Amino acid sequence: MLKVSTFVVIAGLIVAGAVVNGAATQRWSPFEPNADRTDELHALEVRFQDWSSEPVPTDMPTNERSTATSRRYRSTSTGHAAAITFISGIPGSVAAHTPDICYPGSGYKTLRAPMKETVELPGGMPAEMYVADFEKKTATKHDRARVRWTWAADGGWVAPDNPRWLFATQLTRVPVLYKVYIVTSLPDEGDERPEDDAVTRAFVAATLTQYGSVASK
Repeated sequence: MLKVSTFVVIAGLIVAGAVVNGAATQRWSPFEPNADRTDELHALEVRFQDWSSEPVPTDMPTNERSTATSRRYRSTSTGHAAAITFISGIPGSVAAHTPDICYPGSGYKTLRAPMKETVELPGGMPAEMYVADFEKKTATKHDRARVRWTWAADGGWVAPDNPRWLFATQLTRVPVLYKVYIVTSLPDEGDERPEDDAVTRAFVAATLTQYGSVASK
């Protein structure tokens, strides 16, 4: 039979866990993001050179009270292509489900583990992101992809070591969190860790700049 003191400790841990989870998911807080800004972000089409885009269904996993939209981009002149998924919602949901977990869970092999990358945006604003490479082979398809992801609450893109913890501690000033995935293809053969060309780097910078300008309104 449990001692009273042991029971109190266990009960306290259960209550504390419930409080943390409730805070992370804003279960007891009013969730009123700027609807117009959120709609604008989900409808955004990145403008870059001659690249055109089309909406595509997203299979990105999302938690409660979060929304994801995806677009596929392609350049008619160079053949470059990319896919962008934008997610918005409460911090406890948007901070989860990162590609280093989701891609291997979907049958991909990790070619390069996540590393942090920083790019300079116009105006000298640095943007932090994670970047990792994945590969999936089947009888009919060989898919090699480079995936970048990053978060923003006020237009500044960050890649914290522990996003779930960081954003959970900022709930009072971060009612809604944004996350962007940028997926580009890797060559089927050759260097296991090829460098991005100038066009790809410029597209990544344009993507973060344009999403960030709307997110900071």
